[in-house]
Amino acid sequence: MRTRLTALFVCALMVLTASALVCQVTDWFRQLDKNGDGVIVPDELNRPHLFAQLDADSDGKVTHEEAQKAAARLPRRAGRGTELPKPDESNVKYGPHERNVLDLWKAKSSKPTPLIVFIHGGGFVGGDKSHIPPTALKRALEEGASVMSINYRFLQHAPIQDILRDGGRAIQFVRANAAKYNIDPKRIACFGSSAGAGTSLWLAVHPDLADPNSDDPVAKQSSRISACACLNGQATYDLLEWQNVIYPFKPEWMRSPTEDLGFYHFKSRADYDTEEGRKILDECSMLRLLSSDDPPIFMSCTLPQGDPKNRNHLLHHPRHVEVVKKKAESVGVKFEGHLAGDKSAIKGDPAVAAVDFLLRHLGENGKQ
Repeated sequence: MRTRLTALFVCALMVLTASALVCQVTDWFRQLDKNGDGVIVPDELNRPHLFAQLDADSDGKVTHEEAQKAAARLPRRAGRGTELPKPDESNVKYGPHERNVLDLWKAKSSKPTPLIVFIHGGGFVGGDKSHIPPTALKRALEEGASVMSINYRFLQHAPIQDILRDGGRAIQFVRANAAKYNIDPKRIACFGSSAGAGTSLWLAVHPDLADPNSDDPVAKQSSRISACACLNGQATYDLLEWQNVIYPFKPEWMRSPTEDLGFYHFKSRADYDTEEGRKILDECSMLRLLSSDDPPIFMSCTLPQGDPKNRNHLLHHPRHVEVVKKKAESVGVKFEGHLAGDKSAIKGDPAVAAVDFLLRHLGENGKQ
């Protein structure tokens, strides 16, 4: 529901007449403001670039007044918002949890097709598979690639180190059912925004999750992919490493003083110094996992350089792109980066640019 409301909010800013727009923005603002505190925060809107445009005073919160002013300030276009076509397969279960479901759009082909997997954002606390950009879906299908969009568990259900593995399980599931869905199991790539971008990067750099000794035929499959594309994503989910290589979290940007513990489901700060705790941090560092045999990486950031102004800016800062680029180049992994405000900035739709990158590399086999 939150994703649908976000889409409606975006459409309101783009297509409604001024008088109708004011009423619609008010209505949708109230619905997006789930806790009724009178402001919208990044996890409620789940569109980093749009959030930055709405947050006029850069305090990390969008007030009703800011949303109304944005309605008059942001460019609008005639016509309706693009709706997603109906999936060929809906809510297919790929794992045991109720959120382990996927949608699949099949490209028309008599031969097995490559597959592009979309992973939604939402700070690992919200979001939905229906949030796949329609423009990206359209481009992939037109170019002969099937498309899969997945849901996954949230932090209320599981720690980050297990949530990331949901993405791997989805890849394994579709490989186990490749013949059924007319998918080429050697040509699978992932992309996403925000948390989905970080998960896509994690899948690209993490060692294969395949367990050849498992009794589960899905678990026997490879989780490796041929390429990844990350839109406003993160470089690491080791929050201690983050403090050093990105920027520190300011206390006022935290949801609670123990938010970091909840990220891993740690019971106390002492867990950071245990053998298991250090293992979890290593497991969650895409920077440390990145090695020479990893597939090509695409990263794009639409937020500005400079010291972070708020939580949204920190979570989606261009430094994430810069540090992954440095590591990728040092180990010889193909990397394409795009930053707002410089000559590398994407001129068109970033989601379409991401899909185009994946399509270029889907002829190359990733690690199996």
